[in-house]
Amino acid sequence: MNTKEYKELLAYEFLWSKENSTLKKMSLTLNNGSLLASEKLKEEMFFDDAELYEIDNALKERSKAFSVLFKNDERFPKGLLNVKYPLGMFYYKGNLDLLKNVCVSVVGSRHVSPKGKIRTEKLIKELHSNTTIVSGLAKGVDTAALTTAISLGKKVIGVIGTPIDHYYPKENKELQDEIATNHLLISQVPLYKYDKQSFVTKKMYFPERNVVMAAISDATIIVEASETSGTHSQAKACFDLGKKLFILNSCFENHEITWPTKYLEKGAVRVRAITDIKILKD
Repeated sequence: MNTKEYKELLAYEFLWSKENSTLKKMSLTLNNGSLLASEKLKEEMFFDDAELYEIDNALKERSKAFSVLFKNDERFPKGLLNVKYPLGMFYYKGNLDLLKNVCVSVVGSRHVSPKGKIRTEKLIKELHSNTTIVSGLAKGVDTAALTTAISLGKKVIGVIGTPIDHYYPKENKELQDEIATNHLLISQVPLYKYDKQSFVTKKMYFPERNVVMAAISDATIIVEASETSGTHSQAKACFDLGKKLFILNSCFENHEITWPTKYLEKGAVRVRAITDIKILKD
């Protein structure tokens, strides 16, 4: 990370450090992602030197282990500027070129059923070999999708709901490190603010993470999900962004849930066979 990038990182972290900051407030502060954080700070001139010094001390060493990408970089994915509350930046480790590939999110329940795990593994095997698999590193479907893809020699992108240098769940540390080293790991979660927050308020980053996955993917496939699953945040984002949403047939056959039919009516595709999944690169 060069000096200019680091100063921009500090500007974002400073804005995030303000009391009651949220993704929505941050996006509006940055004029729906059209401004860089440094441009906003220069415009309003409200740097608090003491707090900025504290943030600098907290991040100086940590920032050596990851990179940041901003909206003025030609490599920045346009989809992330089309979300409801764009930020125009993210933290990453790994190979940004993977964003140029045909990217497909494979998502679903953390408490995946045994059959759901088998379906996930079968789906990953049947998707085209050049498809880059995107998922969230949660337990269940996410972990099954990513580990299966890596074992088959496919490329993956992990999008996490914690800071780029945190691990959640802890048991996926080895998987996360593998993705960061040989694939691509992405986060939009602020480091300094996160460390100051209560555990309860950190939960908001996970549905926001799902929106990021939808935005950088050409399509999303839901393997299985309950009525209250965080996966629904990604489904909604797909509809908002005009992205393809595919739902495995087994979800429709589960009479304990009603969401598959609702999504079908909105334009989702019911997947009875791998040939039902047709994806074009944006």
